[in-house]
Amino acid sequence: MSYSNVHFVLFKPQLAENIGACARALKNFNFSKLKIVSPKISFPNEKVFATSVGAKDIINSSKVYNNFEDAIKNINCVIATSSRIRKKNFKHLPLSELRKINFKQKIAIVFGPEASGLTNNELSYANYVIKLPTNNKFQSLNLSHCVILLCHEIFKILNKKIKKFDSRYKNKEINKEELNKFVNFLVSSLDQIGFLQPDHKRKSMIENIRTIFHKMDLSDKEMRILLGIIGSLKNKKVD
Repeated sequence: MSYSNVHFVLFKPQLAENIGACARALKNFNFSKLKIVSPKISFPNEKVFATSVGAKDIINSSKVYNNFEDAIKNINCVIATSSRIRKKNFKHLPLSELRKINFKQKIAIVFGPEASGLTNNELSYANYVIKLPTNNKFQSLNLSHCVILLCHEIFKILNKKIKKFDSRYKNKEINKEELNKFVNFLVSSLDQIGFLQPDHKRKSMIENIRTIFHKMDLSDKEMRILLGIIGSLKNKKVD
């Protein structure tokens, strides 16, 4: 298990001070991979560096993306954070079960903008959604506080030597870019048969379909089987 496998993704962060504090939190616990998607401020700037204190190297090596899919395309498992329960069938992961995650693969921990958090669209790309236990009457956490709490939890997990059963059967893990291509192919196929109707429900239907597959741990072989099934159904002529 490696610290370099864990990527922290800030989606549309709004405050420079929070970005700097997040970088400091990463370095406190030996993490180095920071990704920033569509920041609302000019990045980097003096305030970011000032609040990062001794973590300027994290800021300098961070990567900035214009869209969410590009930020997670090489990731195997996405864990999204949310301060509230949604009326969607997301796979929720209690903080106590974070240790069950396979940190040998590439993991992305995703945090939303300070004012609103992640939307259902971003959450639909997640394998898991995690909600930190807080006071029910005051649940909203500062972005950097949320980051440091998860840094600490994962740091503890990576510092424990846990023996796990090692199966001889190895599946090639797929990343989010490969999975998104599959979902896009499925959506295109469904469009061809007029399934995604009516138009005003199309967006939520696609989010629900994406959620189904992103919360599954599909292997490369399983995805190829699904592609074969869909391709066969597309080519089948109905009398």
